[in-house]
Amino acid sequence: MDFAQQGDIATLHQFTDRKLTDLEAELADWTRVRPVTLVIPCLASEMDGPALRRIVDEVGQAHYVDRVVIGLDLADADDHDRAKRFFSVLPQQHHVLWQDGPRLRGIEQQLRNERISPAQPGKGRNVWWCLGLALGRSEPGAVVLQDADVLDYSREMLARLVYPIIHPTFGYVFSKGFYVRADGERMHGRVTRLLVAPLLRALQTMIDDAPFLDFLESFRYPLAGEVCMRSEALLALRVPADWGLEIGMLGEIHRNHRAAQVCQVEIAGTYDHKHQPVSSDDPSAGLHKMAIDLTKAVVKRLALEGRVLSTDHFRTLRATYQRTALELVDRYHDDAVMNGLQYDRHQEAEVVDVFARAISQAGDQFLVDPLDTPFMPSWARVRSAVPDIHDRIADAVEADG
Repeated sequence: MDFAQQGDIATLHQFTDRKLTDLEAELADWTRVRPVTLVIPCLASEMDGPALRRIVDEVGQAHYVDRVVIGLDLADADDHDRAKRFFSVLPQQHHVLWQDGPRLRGIEQQLRNERISPAQPGKGRNVWWCLGLALGRSEPGAVVLQDADVLDYSREMLARLVYPIIHPTFGYVFSKGFYVRADGERMHGRVTRLLVAPLLRALQTMIDDAPFLDFLESFRYPLAGEVCMRSEALLALRVPADWGLEIGMLGEIHRNHRAAQVCQVEIAGTYDHKHQPVSSDDPSAGLHKMAIDLTKAVVKRLALEGRVLSTDHFRTLRATYQRTALELVDRYHDDAVMNGLQYDRHQEAEVVDVFARAISQAGDQFLVDPLDTPFMPSWARVRSAVPDIHDRIADAVEADG
């Protein structure tokens, strides 16, 4: 059984099958003082799939959750009406934040006039608006982010993620979930396995004493969308707008908090959600686009630490990454075969080739404009420019509802 404590952060394992009712009973007691808000960013189309319905059913049984904020994106008026009905089964306070609604777009125009509006559409913007609504309450508490496409979701995932943040003596500010990305037939998690892991190893061979790289290496699954944090940590958090959301958020946590205040939690034995296409010939879509944005998120954080990166650095990085990734492909093959899983070495190597190109493309984009940043302003900054911003968002949601 894995019990290792390696890296800069604490790892909280699942050693036993502890009763969920026991976990939830403790959480119900502690959340009287520190209420929990659950944020679910979703697309309108996800109401048509099985994952979101299961999540809603499970969350409805998590009675220690005080309220739920649903960020509804790519939705017209009919979709918004359908969403209000879809989420009406939740017994908790719940709010549908209509990202495309005229009221929220009106507030966004006001922020644009102040030059503090979200940079671009996408999951990052959705999360950013949801956090703005979640911060509009006076009680200190915890905020959980939960992806909307988890096919095998269980409310035990939520309980285990929240537990270390709500526990009265643990002292953690931020927790991130981790899990096995396999479905009994094959391995998943290609971006983590074939991009992030070898990219970090390649960078560490090139750069001495890079605390952020060591911090990222501590996470078993750095791209997990399931995180929980104390609400007071949200004010200074700058949320990335592109596919670098999870890596960028970890960069902000690393900048603002000590490693001792951060943990990762084993929240499930296996985990399955929708899978993006590779889009090998289209750098503006799929895993190809994701790889570019993730690479830029890492190198921009290194630049903020004072690292100077040139064309030669990115050439070396691509070569070192590709060698490291192909070595890992051999290890993944052996691991898969020993566990009776399907594994296509050729297909995996082709994905590595796409990601290697993505690293070069990310380098080109970074060198053209190294000061460009996809981060949206922190809510502390927005609040200083528009003191009643949280009330405005809440009023817009109430009027839409």
